[in-house]
Amino acid sequence: MNIELASNIPITESLELGDGIILDYSKDKKIVSIELLGVKKRLPSEALEAVSFAVVKES
Repeated sequence: MNIELASNIPITESLELGDGIILDYSKDKKIVSIELLGVKKRLPSEALEAVSFAVVKES
């Protein structure tokens, strides 16, 4: 699963926080995306069907 926070900014660095959790950074060290590897193996399929996100606009 990849959660993109800024789709038009190139990734210049990645940092693995733990087992299968990776943060992707822009050149100015802002988080561009969050990668969660192996989500299907970690969560039951019912949990994945119920995933929802709220979008908050920055002012």
